[in-house]
Amino acid sequence: MSADCALVMSRGQFGLEAPAVSVETHIGAGLPRFSVVGLPETAVREARDRVQSAIETCGLQFPGGRITVNLAPADLPKAGGRFDLAIALSLLSASGQLPAEGVAGLEVIGELGLFGEVRPVPGALNAALAAQRADRALMVPAGNRGELRLLGAADLVPVAHLRQACTRVQQLASGTPVAGLADCADQQPGERVDAGASHAPSGPANLADVRGQALAKRALLIAAAGGHNLLLIGPPGAGKTLLARCLPGLLPPLTRGEALQVLQVHSVAGLQNALPASADALSRPFRDPHHSASVAALIGGGSPVPHPGELSLAHQGVLFLDEMAEFQRPVLEALRQPLESGEVVLARARTRVRYPAQFQLIGAMNPCPVGRGCSGHDCQCTPAQRRQYQTRLSAPLLDRIDVQVLVRPLPGATLLARQTDEMDSAAARALVVGARERQLARSGGANRSLQGAALLDACGLSDADQKLLEALAEQHGLSARACHRLLRVARTIADLAGHARVEREALLEAFGFRSRSWLADN
Repeated sequence: MSADCALVMSRGQFGLEAPAVSVETHIGAGLPRFSVVGLPETAVREARDRVQSAIETCGLQFPGGRITVNLAPADLPKAGGRFDLAIALSLLSASGQLPAEGVAGLEVIGELGLFGEVRPVPGALNAALAAQRADRALMVPAGNRGELRLLGAADLVPVAHLRQACTRVQQLASGTPVAGLADCADQQPGERVDAGASHAPSGPANLADVRGQALAKRALLIAAAGGHNLLLIGPPGAGKTLLARCLPGLLPPLTRGEALQVLQVHSVAGLQNALPASADALSRPFRDPHHSASVAALIGGGSPVPHPGELSLAHQGVLFLDEMAEFQRPVLEALRQPLESGEVVLARARTRVRYPAQFQLIGAMNPCPVGRGCSGHDCQCTPAQRRQYQTRLSAPLLDRIDVQVLVRPLPGATLLARQTDEMDSAAARALVVGARERQLARSGGANRSLQGAALLDACGLSDADQKLLEALAEQHGLSARACHRLLRVARTIADLAGHARVEREALLEAFGFRSRSWLADN
């Protein structure tokens, strides 16, 4: 390669993938001109001004002449400022201000500020994973250190400023040891705050704070133990939201593989900051979008490459839809396919992006427009109005919700009484963890993922109980999906009790949570 040319490797972003991008720079004779080619969007084209200002303010010489930067492959959409640092280093290498040996075998991502600061970029974790697979070192913004510490990658070169990046390149060229991720300072310029995450305020609520509601607590415990979807129906103030916010505190901790999946999605969404110092401390996501959310906000969207939505951000965690009947019908119907497949496929004219979406759904809704349909107090709704309101949740969607329970309002005496015998979240979590351990030992996963013959073998129904299930399905018109989900819930109930097979009591209890008796209150 001639002295007026340089090549620096970088990484793009396409869903959870981080395809390799070659930043090729040529400085030729002619009038000064700086052009970037290779299907760049507006933010990438604007890198010309950011790179020039950063180089000049760092006391380096911006090369004159005809500058052409090619981002290859040319048919891959390039978005964002992630190529700024790679372009700057390739310019300095092509002009002879940096040794070419220093960037050989190195991949570079990072956005530049006008004064040379290197700002964090989304998708750094996925780029680091791809660089590891390619056996290359990766120069990354120091502001991305949180997600990368969880990865535990060794070949990472964090930088906070363009001058620091130049020093690292010179050290690599001379064989001098380079400071790694462990030497990165806690405070770095340009770090962003995760303002888009949606979490339960002040952590999960404690189950002991929920007065009464024994049936709803039982339903919550079963849902947590098997990873089942849950619908809470009741008037305002009955405790539906409080119950839902207790669920994250009942779930078992993330495994390392699950934590990595969560971080990959959140990294792409730009929610990678404010992370704990170890993967073991990472909690399960809890997303609670407002009922005015659009379909794109829920499943993902954007251009040129769609970004993950709330369903994917809740991967390996909880998606809580409060006032579920108030969501637009297309939004609710968009839940159906991800609830079955555990992923979201966003197809556009020229792109097709796949995001994981294996979440646990909790919905909360009123029984009628006024909200008093199950108590009879101050409710002016007719039976037809109540049914019309309840049918905002279609039958196919309700078919995918394993546990449905009515949360009735409590009398004042129960609410104000001092109670000390309530089960707290720690005790409930111990039961959940024990049930999950039985499921992992039996089938390698939670009961919600049991399918076909494996489900039937895990339940071990007697002939009499199998005939009972057939009769219930025939009498109540249960679909094949509903029968399978009923069996999964029954298997979870048996796991909580420590039973090797599903007894009739567990089968009947599971059916009680699917009988939709709350509709009969009309």
